[in-house]
Amino acid sequence: MDLLEINNLRMHFPIKKGWVSKTKSFVKAVDGVSFNLKKGETLGLVGESGCGKTTVSRCLLRLIEPTDGQVKLEGLDILQLSKRELQKIRAHIQVIFQDPYASLNPRLSVGQIIAEPLKNFENLTRRQLRDRVAFLMDKVGLKPEQNSRYPHQYSGGQRQRIGIARALALNPKIVVCDEPVSALDVSIQAQVINLLVSLQKEFGLSYIFIAHDLSVVEHISDRVAVMYLGKIVELASDREIYHHAQHPYTQALLSAVPVPDPRARKKRILLKGDVPSPINPPSGCAFHTRCLKKEDICMRQPPVFTEMGNEHWVACHIR
Repeated sequence: MDLLEINNLRMHFPIKKGWVSKTKSFVKAVDGVSFNLKKGETLGLVGESGCGKTTVSRCLLRLIEPTDGQVKLEGLDILQLSKRELQKIRAHIQVIFQDPYASLNPRLSVGQIIAEPLKNFENLTRRQLRDRVAFLMDKVGLKPEQNSRYPHQYSGGQRQRIGIARALALNPKIVVCDEPVSALDVSIQAQVINLLVSLQKEFGLSYIFIAHDLSVVEHISDRVAVMYLGKIVELASDREIYHHAQHPYTQALLSAVPVPDPRARKKRILLKGDVPSPINPPSGCAFHTRCLKKEDICMRQPPVFTEMGNEHWVACHIR
């Protein structure tokens, strides 16, 4: 059994107008997303800004209530749970937020921030709580004796380490990493990524890793899901995606990844036009308005998400 299974997840935000707030249309932020996550695996979720990556993460955490679909944690659909039942499950799925500055309460010390989930979910003595906070700070590379400091006294990379320690406090099964390194310097990014990899091996964690930087995703992910306009258009192992990408959108994204060798020349695939509006997405394949390989069927009929072999899934008519 998969650790996490998401089936046909949808999040349509209503657009209301008029003095009676009548719903006129919907923003289809997530429109039929399905994937699974295995124990100890890292699934990378990539795509342009606005494609629905973060909305997917907020739906599976139930920070927002999805319009439709299933989110099964070890076979249990958490979307069907009451608030009281959900409270018991929250310890199993934690999150590391993108902004290390806004995600920490400036009124609390670092020790209080890391201890907060422990106070909410576990009945520990003061000494046990102090020891647990010290253990977590040491694991993420912070000095336990500095637990009385406040977030503003730390750098951006250190703040993100505080967020990681807080996420690990309850020994979760899954950690959602919502672009955890995008706000950091490149050298600090490498340190945080290596930290996440070592923590995953030590604690047996499963990650959903959301990012824009495809080189970062390649380094940390076991499988990669590529999103476009609220849908997953390609899903495969990292090796398959980076060496045998099938969808034209995935190929265009990979062509934009910088090559570290200044003498190397890379053919860039330039997409024309802008991403269509999720309020009124195109008919047929949502990508056909920008696709260089489109045919008549692409404008008429939505592609079926099909396995090409070797657990490589693609939603494209032209393969």
